[in-house]
This record gives sequence, structure tokens and C-alpha cells, in this order.
Amino acid sequence: MSEFSASAQAPWRANVISDFARSELFDRTFQEGMDLVEETAAYLDGGGRQDSKLLSRSAALAYASESMRLTTRLMRVASWLLVQRAVREGDMAPEAACDDRYRVDQEDADPGDHEALHDLPLSLLHLLDRSGRLYDRVRHLDRRMYVEPSVEETPNAVLNQMDRLKGAFGGLGA
Repeated sequence: MSEFSASAQAPWRANVISDFARSELFDRTFQEGMDLVEETAAYLDGGGRQDSKLLSRSAALAYASESMRLTTRLMRVASWLLVQRAVREGDMAPEAACDDRYRVDQEDADPGDHEALHDLPLSLLHLLDRSGRLYDRVRHLDRRMYVEPSVEETPNAVLNQMDRLKGAFGGLGA
């Protein structure tokens, strides 16, 4: 069976999406995401600048690359969370949130030069780890809510064939 299109499933997903947007899980995830965005911005604009000045050339390059990857990851998470909040507040219909442009994709998992990563400041490594775990959770939620068909939406092949047989034979033997 081919993968379902998220926008084709919009009518069936509306309740799931609305329920999640009003859930305690959403509240916690939203707060964690926004707090991590603020913490990361404060670090990169403050202590991170000082830390990066003390690095070797290869570590400084890795720092620049990883901080870019960190901010991109957090922007994706924040964007997804803001879409869910828009659904919660009635600013966006749940069906509109099903649009493919709001999906969280698999990010590039290759951090580049692994040797230089060992020289990065612990604060940055900690933010990378926390953001990676948050990104994975949000991606999992996104796939469960928008991409993977739910049990109700997945056609039952056996029942489908039984219905076809009943139709073909006019319910003989029933």
C-alpha cells in the first residue's frame, strides 16, 4: 500500500489534531521548545561567542556548522509548534495544518567532522543533544498525527475482499 497523502486525510485527522493542540502534552512540548529556543539564543549571543573565540580553527569551523544546524533544527520545531498553537487558538483550521509544507522532515543527521566535535564547548553539545531529542519527539508526533494512517483510516484487506465477494455473488450463503 502506498503512503497516504496528509492533505487527503485532512477530514479524518481534524479531531486528532485539535485534541492534541488542546492537550497537556502539547502544553509541555510547546513550553519546552520555546524555552530551548530562548536558552539557545542567549547562549549563542552571549557565552557561546566567548567560548567560540577559544577554539582551534577546526573546532571553530565545527562550532559554526553545529550552531547553524542547532538553530535550523530549533526553527523547524518552533514553526511546527506555532502551527499547532494556531490550530488551538482557532487561527488555523486543523485541515489546513495537514498541508505538506508544515511537516517536519528527517534532518541531516551527519554532524560533519566528528573529531572536531570533541573540542566543542559542553554547553553547545548539551544544547545539541537536547534539541535533537526534542526534534525527534516532534517529528514522531508529526508523523503520527499527519503522515501515518491511523487504524480507522487503514483499509482492512480481508473485509474489503469479503465486501467484494458479497457484491459479486449477491450475498449467497449468508
